[in-house]
Amino acid sequence: MEDTSQTQIPRVQLGSQGLEVSRLGFGCGGLSGIYNAPLSHEAGCSVIKEAFSRGITFFDTSDIYGDNHDNEIMVGKALKQLPREKVQLATKFGIISSDGFQFGVNGTPEYVRTCCEASLKRLDVNYIDLYYQHRIDVSVPIEDTMGELKKLVNEGKIRYIGLSEASADTISRAHAVHPITAVQMEYSLWTREIENEIIPLCRKLGIGIASYSPLGRGFFGGKAVLESLPADSLLSMHPRFNGENLEKNKLLYNKLANLAAKHACTAPQLALAWLLHQGSHIIPIPGTTKVKNLDINIGSLDVKLTEEDLKEICDAVPIDEVGGEREYEVFSKYVWNFANTPSK
Repeated sequence: MEDTSQTQIPRVQLGSQGLEVSRLGFGCGGLSGIYNAPLSHEAGCSVIKEAFSRGITFFDTSDIYGDNHDNEIMVGKALKQLPREKVQLATKFGIISSDGFQFGVNGTPEYVRTCCEASLKRLDVNYIDLYYQHRIDVSVPIEDTMGELKKLVNEGKIRYIGLSEASADTISRAHAVHPITAVQMEYSLWTREIENEIIPLCRKLGIGIASYSPLGRGFFGGKAVLESLPADSLLSMHPRFNGENLEKNKLLYNKLANLAAKHACTAPQLALAWLLHQGSHIIPIPGTTKVKNLDINIGSLDVKLTEEDLKEICDAVPIDEVGGEREYEVFSKYVWNFANTPSK
């Protein structure tokens, strides 16, 4: 295998169980067409390889991304062109899609195992570094779901366990069955609700946080502000990208862009830098289909901010002035606030 030189992106511990990742991760879902037209496997693999060559080693996918699990298949092809032992691969299970934009969740032990075996096959790997429950099944005690995940760890099929959009109670109970390495949560300048409850709990338990949509689903990268949304983008259905909400949010973008100029960086770099300064246990996983955006995102690691700067950035994007709910209506009942499971 050819040597792939890597730039110096810092490496940090994600959680306290031994998983080491790049300070910035890469969300692969968008390569299969969530917000833009899907890329070909060849083009998607090229973006993943470019990210790796720049020092990103933490790649995030899911069995729900793309038609017919296309994203896992694409990521698997890319991994064949990279040194597997230097990549930290995360994937997820638990969301069931049916009849177009209709979704359910399943956290039964049988489903956990079936999904894991299928992901291993599609990714064509012997193990998954970090395996998340993508959304919490509130009809199944979390102890049952975790029991099967623990078996998969013992069998060597997965190395670390994660939860996504889990409540504080669910995280605590899951962690008692087997240590949780990371929780994946939406966390960005305009989605900060986890700061009061989830972040302190994770810090106390030694659990890392993977921040998805760290640029507000691309909004702070200029989506719907500096450029029009692609015709087939799901963002056209998102509450924050529509009508009066969008016009309201554009004002917040402009405030952030003005601050970014003061710091000699771009708006997305300042938004990511703010997140990076929340603690080394928080790993943003922005995705992109363009290499130029990859370089912009990595540039956020060089932006240094003081406590005063961080407050000024928060003040520029007040939570109570953000227009629209953070989640699509179809997913709103699956967010962490409603993710308690029955007692065992």
